[in-house]
Amino acid sequence: MAAKFIPRTVFPFSESIPRSYFLGHHKAGLEKMKQKVDSVNYVIECRDIRIPVTSINPLFEEALGAKKRLIVYTKRDLLDTDSVFRKNKERMRKLDEKTPVFYTTSTFATSAKPILEQLKSDAQRLQEFGSCQVMVVGMPNVGKSTLINCLRNTGVFKPKAAYTGAEPGITRKVGTPIKILDDPNQSAVYVLDTPGVFVPYMPDGERMLRLALCGCVKDTIISPVTIADYLLYHINLNTPAVYERWSKPTNDISHFLDQFAHQTGILGKGGIPNTDQAALNFVHKWRAGEMGSFLLDDLQLELSERKRARHLEKPSFGGKGKWEAKIEADKIAGRSRKERKREERKQT
Repeated sequence: MAAKFIPRTVFPFSESIPRSYFLGHHKAGLEKMKQKVDSVNYVIECRDIRIPVTSINPLFEEALGAKKRLIVYTKRDLLDTDSVFRKNKERMRKLDEKTPVFYTTSTFATSAKPILEQLKSDAQRLQEFGSCQVMVVGMPNVGKSTLINCLRNTGVFKPKAAYTGAEPGITRKVGTPIKILDDPNQSAVYVLDTPGVFVPYMPDGERMLRLALCGCVKDTIISPVTIADYLLYHINLNTPAVYERWSKPTNDISHFLDQFAHQTGILGKGGIPNTDQAALNFVHKWRAGEMGSFLLDDLQLELSERKRARHLEKPSFGGKGKWEAKIEADKIAGRSRKERKREERKQT
């Protein structure tokens, strides 16, 4: 009788995993957003639905302040089962209880219609200003440009105006206004595309791997075998049967990639498996929604940590969500609450 497969419960993170992907155009884009924020009516913040917490960038809180905001979870179609979405939808809403939240897909432009209805309603109240401008922001490759194209296609029935791609870094500067709503009886609505902005430093290696797995980091930054191993770890915790056509359930990434390469024909000279290419191919299948449906973030854990943080530190400054942003920024900076308080006292 074959032994029952037992998946790993802990992933072995290496200290060699890069912790930064903050490029020159990220910094320049963030500065440009700060300059333009006063001229826009509000902000659409895009987050990848597979990493609803990890794809939050606290730098936007500082850069964009209390500007009215919409949260859009993109790539809804990559959660291929409704049960996973229903289970986590309310939890995602609780991450930003005072902010309107929407969900869009990569394939159906009509999924952006509820966002247009919200924008149209607000534009009616802004009619005296002539037009409504919206800035679209987010981490690299979370689907900002795809969302803009969906809004444009559904709102004014025109083809895409923003360039898109599977790799991060397609949009490298703040674009010119793109019209997405045009009604002679009310304000027109324009959106500004912006470059994806990473955080300057990511002390948590697991968050870096989540972002890399979802394509928010270029595939050349972290070893594709490491990313594939992290994916195998998550699949094994959820539905290992999804890869049974290539291999029996295993925790050994080398064994799995060897089997995967032979089964899919990803071989080099002499029939030797091309391990790196096999790893990328495996990862791309998951990114395309072919390898199971699950979130990489633990939303219940995140909500519990926020609840504990509220008991430890009461909000004592203005602005919606700013105190939660400071707590999140502490995590990313790798500092304690006491250390941050000490820094704030030095600045006053």
